[in-house]
Amino acid sequence: MSSTSYTKLKSVEIDSVKIPCTYCHTLVLGSGCASLSTAVRLKRAGLEDLCIVTDNIFGGTSRNTGSDKQTYYKLSDSTRDPDTPYRMAEALTAGGAMHGDIALIEAIGSENGFYNLVGMGVPFPYNPWGGFTGYKTDHDPLQRGVSLGPYTSKLMTEYLERECRTLGIGILDHHDVVKLIRLDDRAAGALIMNKREMDTDSRGLKLFLCDNLVFGLGGPGGFYEKSVYPKPQNGGIGLALEIGATAANLTESQYGLTSQKFRWNLSGSYHQVLPRYYSIDGETGATFDFLNDYFPDMAALMNAVFLKGYQWPFDPRKIPDYGSSLLDVLVYRETEVLGRKVYMDFRENPKGNDHIGCFDPALLGREAAEYWRNSGIDGTTPIERLRQLNPAAIQLYLDHNIDLAAEPLEMAVSAQHNNGGLAADIWWESVNIRRLFPVGEANGTHGAARPGGTALNSGQVGAFRAAQKIALAYRDKTLNTEKARDSGRRAASEILGILQQLTAGSPVPGCDRVYKTGFQQRMSRYAAAVRSAQTAKEAKAAAEKQEKDYTELQVDPMRLSIALKLRHMVFAHRMYLEAIADYIQQGGGSRASSLVIAAEDQTGTPVHPLLPDWRVVPENLELRGRIQHLRWNPDTKKPEFNWIDTRPIPTENSWFETVWARYLDGSVFK
Repeated sequence: MSSTSYTKLKSVEIDSVKIPCTYCHTLVLGSGCASLSTAVRLKRAGLEDLCIVTDNIFGGTSRNTGSDKQTYYKLSDSTRDPDTPYRMAEALTAGGAMHGDIALIEAIGSENGFYNLVGMGVPFPYNPWGGFTGYKTDHDPLQRGVSLGPYTSKLMTEYLERECRTLGIGILDHHDVVKLIRLDDRAAGALIMNKREMDTDSRGLKLFLCDNLVFGLGGPGGFYEKSVYPKPQNGGIGLALEIGATAANLTESQYGLTSQKFRWNLSGSYHQVLPRYYSIDGETGATFDFLNDYFPDMAALMNAVFLKGYQWPFDPRKIPDYGSSLLDVLVYRETEVLGRKVYMDFRENPKGNDHIGCFDPALLGREAAEYWRNSGIDGTTPIERLRQLNPAAIQLYLDHNIDLAAEPLEMAVSAQHNNGGLAADIWWESVNIRRLFPVGEANGTHGAARPGGTALNSGQVGAFRAAQKIALAYRDKTLNTEKARDSGRRAASEILGILQQLTAGSPVPGCDRVYKTGFQQRMSRYAAAVRSAQTAKEAKAAAEKQEKDYTELQVDPMRLSIALKLRHMVFAHRMYLEAIADYIQQGGGSRASSLVIAAEDQTGTPVHPLLPDWRVVPENLELRGRIQHLRWNPDTKKPEFNWIDTRPIPTENSWFETVWARYLDGSVFK
């Protein structure tokens, strides 16, 4: 922690246990790109009294994840194709369930967010004229994507952390957030736990009160068994949901094919070199080249595998006519239904059979053949072709002790990003809890589907917007610290009671891991890429039961921080299942990155003639213009749903003198 000083308040005492209490003006939770950027912006705006709290400065999604070419999405500045914020906003809202004004803000702010990073030294590549040459990304017609390679967000985080330390911003590392403090209709702080002091009477608990709370605890990475989120990323959205913060679009996540031993998206080059897919039965050891049964010929199989490199996210619209997303369905069926392990093998070409024929490069479609030719690909095996196309893709796995030339990759359909999150306004402030600012993946701005790379941009734009409102509209201290201390005392009493309960008996080794596996498997099986009304209902009931079973855990005192994470994670996973069940009940069908299977009394189109029971409920296009809001009512102990209409992209013209006047009197924030 830096030398920045905070106001020490009178400790909170509970049954002779003293909990230290501190006040700072703005408390920033999380250490990903969005949280760090918010802190930097606030400090530059002259706000001295702020603190960052993180459980691991080197953890989280921003610092530990990537893809074949991880993308930052922004307005194009180096192409002859004309681009405007309004065109970009149209691309952002094309998938539906996204507010037009927020899309326009993200488009306008994309240049600001990007050049702020460039100004800190983040080394995005540029051409001789200073233009940051872009490329097309998924769901987008223009060249708006830029990249630093597979670790774009990692480098962004490192430069942002360096800037925080240069500016002297306080960072509390190794501290878990265990409870948010709410005072009436506003956020008032957080109860945190120092993981290095869990053996004390106070269990390392500290109460931090604040006038503004920036909530950047990431996406629900720890909710799924099959996940490409880095293992240190658990997700803290349950902390905000339990105090009644409204959430938006929790149903909408992005899924795709990933490796399991080392969590990474199998996009781009990994598919474009056409590796072999096969599965192994865990009981018999039998091997199945399972794709062979579902394609009419080898040419169709090769085309689907190649296109999966371009079309990585699972998309129900890309299932028909042997499309690339049929691969996701088949991998899901092998792993979740048949219980087999699926592998991608770069040592061998796809193995055909008498039904579809043998692998032959001459069968490549026009697009794939042209790509191979332009890329100089002529290797006889996938690993040879990968060396020619992208040797860094091989080195990436070598860096994680996996040699693609010597072993196959276990793969699965995994959760990758939550497009939903907490509902916030155009300044990234919670729609129903004042002074709570969800940023990054915790903010549900994205709608049902989004162009690739928009998440990194949204995090930076949101950080700037939140910092603007805090610095200009919420700069004065208004918190009643005595009332906030009372709220904090109640929260601390609740958590101390839970901790006492968790350690009342003899520890049961591994009980927390078993407990976590329970909801992770439930989410991957019933709340990921494939869903149905019946399974959502059953999973929701099972989730409610597991939440009640939490009180039966008995853990070692040194694992209390882990057990407290499970408390809000199991609650949040139940809320996600509640959202999915409500969405399907409202007539929501297959869209974005999830497939809804029809009930017995429903009509639907089979995903494949060999899978007659897998009938697709089509997308309800009317819901593209609506957003599902979910709020947990702490009084009734029930979730409440409200479907709202999306706001359009603003079209009114702005007059400078009017804008200037509204800015000067602060009404721009109202």
